[in-house]
Amino acid sequence: MKQLLALLLLILFTACMQGNKTTYTPQEIVEDPHSFSEPVKAVVKHLDLDINVDFETKTLSGKAIWTIDNLSKGDEIVLDSRGLHIDKVTLDGETEETMFALGDEAEYLGQPLSIQINPETRKIYIWYSTSTDAPALQWLQPQQTAGKKHPYLFTQSQAVLTRSWIPCQDSPGIRFTYNAKVSVPKGLLALMSADNPQQKSPDGVYQFKQQHPIPSYLMALAAGDIDFKAIDNRTGVYAEPSVLAKAAWEFADVGKMVNAAEELYGKYRWGRYDLLVLPPSFPFGGMENPMLTFATPTVITGDRSLVNLVAHELAHSWSGNLATNAAWNDFWLNEGFTTYFERRIIEAVYGKEEAKMQEVLGWQSLKKTVEELGKDNPDTRLKLDLKGRDPDEGVSDIAYEKGFFFLRTIEEAVGREKLDDFMKSYFEKYAFRSVTTEQFLRYLGEELIKGDRSLSQKISIREWVYGTGIPDNAPIPQSTILKGLDTILSASKNNFDVQGLSKKIKTTNEKLYFINGLPKALSQEQMKALDQEFSFTRSGNAEIQAAWYLIAIRNQYKTAYPAIKKFLIHVGRRKFLMPLYQEMLKTPKGKEMAKQIYAEARPNYHSVSTNSIDQLMK
Repeated sequence: MKQLLALLLLILFTACMQGNKTTYTPQEIVEDPHSFSEPVKAVVKHLDLDINVDFETKTLSGKAIWTIDNLSKGDEIVLDSRGLHIDKVTLDGETEETMFALGDEAEYLGQPLSIQINPETRKIYIWYSTSTDAPALQWLQPQQTAGKKHPYLFTQSQAVLTRSWIPCQDSPGIRFTYNAKVSVPKGLLALMSADNPQQKSPDGVYQFKQQHPIPSYLMALAAGDIDFKAIDNRTGVYAEPSVLAKAAWEFADVGKMVNAAEELYGKYRWGRYDLLVLPPSFPFGGMENPMLTFATPTVITGDRSLVNLVAHELAHSWSGNLATNAAWNDFWLNEGFTTYFERRIIEAVYGKEEAKMQEVLGWQSLKKTVEELGKDNPDTRLKLDLKGRDPDEGVSDIAYEKGFFFLRTIEEAVGREKLDDFMKSYFEKYAFRSVTTEQFLRYLGEELIKGDRSLSQKISIREWVYGTGIPDNAPIPQSTILKGLDTILSASKNNFDVQGLSKKIKTTNEKLYFINGLPKALSQEQMKALDQEFSFTRSGNAEIQAAWYLIAIRNQYKTAYPAIKKFLIHVGRRKFLMPLYQEMLKTPKGKEMAKQIYAEARPNYHSVSTNSIDQLMK
């Protein structure tokens, strides 16, 4: 059903926003290889969702009412579906059912849902329910939560999992507004990527409204024993009652971050900015759902040392949520910009040296990723080709860190002030729109390069975007504090004496840099000495734990094995899981250990994590 490689079509998006009619600028629609939908023929514009959350059957059920624009005046609209049970479909409120069909199933993508419509059709009503194994949904038993008393549900829709809980046109290039009614068991709070309640409803029924057009991957739902605590007049934290106080203390600077972000790149356009701290099985550090960031509890350390994650998810309110990658091949437009913006927020709130340290650690991660993938690997390009593949394969340090260093290269070439002006205008021009790499490059040429060939050559734009590996003109980051650790690391190669180093190496950034700089091969005596000095095995910081446990597995430091097992069973964040399992699988004994742990841990992981680890275990 896909036709034409790329089509230009002007679609006028309108939405009523608190009594004011806001017009959204025409949108270029491009083919998305990860969606069955054909938006050049008929496209969705608004969703009215009415669903019931059933913890006993582990299903959502109800109806999705889509307001559509039948652009071609044809007789069909195509949506994306994955494992959904479609009961019936009607048109424009009529009771008479219309024809629908589910097409052939494709790996990662599910099935096309083709619905027969009329040229004048304005609304389609779909009665449906989800499957018990819908990959976007994680159903947690009470014992898997912090409170141990109530069940919990959360969604993870990115990249193409929304179709497993809502029949939709599941492409980042298609935006819509939505209203929702969600019914949950009494005593639980329901939250979405929209205007949210701050108290539990006596009857368990909640109403939501998202007045800004968003892509489907930003649809989000959570339900559980959740309370709220305000930080300031427009920011706050949701979490389970036993976690709430710690989370609120950890994220006390969120209001300052929002203010700093606005100073950099313009007004925050979404109203409130709140965070929801999820149970540990959440597969990512954070998910930038509009108005309500979903966050991992692994960032709660008691010293605010990992709040750069919050800065990152907040920055997505501009780069990603406001100006969105049009397809997952353009993923770097979301993450590279956001990583740059994140470090600018960190610099504004916590100082230049803090931002520089994180930049150095990011550079280390990028070099390691390129080394592992191979410098000539096509997946080291910013502009990816993910056709026929799971778009989650594009989630790597290439999009985040290579994208960041591309923008840093531009900053070095034109100066920070000019780049800031350009970024601000970019977010304004593409607000509530989706952008391709090629559109961005055109805009970059028109607004910043302006025909200056020498400037273009200095930046090496095409090499950064379409070339593999890391271009030679990448700016090498420097941190005065971390550079001072190089002397210590160098000396340790000749005389491994770590006594007293914990008094010199104190912060999370310093410890991570130190761990990353240690020799790959360490003796049991050296591992024991490090552990006695720094207590890495018993660290309460997940970033430090993950870095240290990797070295412990590599050097068969068995003292850490019980802690590693506990970590892998308790934490579901894929960023930490994948390297540890990969390292274990390198040896026969490690492989046995990995399989034993995974068998116990797997029920606690979200499908996003299990899909990746299952492939490793084959």
